[in-house]
Amino acid sequence: MPMCIYWGEDDFAMEKAVATLRDRILDPLWISFNYTSLSPDQPDAVITALNEAMTPAFGAGSRLVWLINTTLCQHCPENVLAELTRTLSVIPENSWLLLTTRNKPDERLKSTKLLKKSATEFREFPLIPPWKTELLVKSVNQVAQTVGVKLTSRTAEILAEAVGNDTRLLYNEMEKLRLYTIDSGKPLDVDSITQLVRNTTQNSLQLAAAIRIGNTGKALTILADLINAAEPGLRVVATLIGQFRTWLLVKIAMESGERNSQAIAKIAEVGNPKRIYFLQEEVKKLSMQQLISCLPILLELEVSLKQGSNEVSTLQTKVIELCQVCQGL
Repeated sequence: MPMCIYWGEDDFAMEKAVATLRDRILDPLWISFNYTSLSPDQPDAVITALNEAMTPAFGAGSRLVWLINTTLCQHCPENVLAELTRTLSVIPENSWLLLTTRNKPDERLKSTKLLKKSATEFREFPLIPPWKTELLVKSVNQVAQTVGVKLTSRTAEILAEAVGNDTRLLYNEMEKLRLYTIDSGKPLDVDSITQLVRNTTQNSLQLAAAIRIGNTGKALTILADLINAAEPGLRVVATLIGQFRTWLLVKIAMESGERNSQAIAKIAEVGNPKRIYFLQEEVKKLSMQQLISCLPILLELEVSLKQGSNEVSTLQTKVIELCQVCQGL
């Protein structure tokens, strides 16, 4: 029996993979007979899914049973584990079982071990950390190639800065660019990208840069633009934490006397050693104590947002505090 386990936080990329799998194995004329999706709030969803998978496919194509947001890889009652053990090996070859979850499977569990052993595909869909610009640019280039848009290295960087790790937004913007350049055969220039792509002027990394130089007014303006663009507060905080962590690690390496760019890149978990020079320049005017002092503020901000504090006022207050620390106040 073919079985796929998809997990990760990139919901859009996972949705595309599910759609591709569904289109590949189901005959469109027999979908209503051979396709079942079960949400976790349905009673006995796992048992129902196994019973459905045991039913041979009708007509042409295969059968697909999809357990949405399942918790089988995080928690599995003994009776469900027993049913899995009994059933998985005898499900027909033309029945597919698909399990999706946002949470990382706990590979210590018996259920996870059993499912992973039985799976024909065990695939993660992670969100790229917003501060890993090389991976973001690589993702932009991969999507551009898939969609059929020609980019230069500079326009790929601009797109990566604009959309960050939002895969859904990346595909939407790329489709817009494809329609704009249809039949032209030429790579897009910087001016076209700037005019066409949403949120090219302000992003969370630019917010981090404004905080780093202690420019409170600019930081609050960028923050307002991010809020108006419906950027989730926790995503902004994740970017800030990642960026300040990178700056701190680079500063620690500098203070320890390390001069080798590759060694510093390894310490700071930076993929491209060529970026180290620029990172060193960015933290030159900041002390290690200033960078260390920023992290508790960022962690307090993250906790406050997760506890339901007012997003706008909390972000504004903490951004001002961060700017004051970077000003040396």
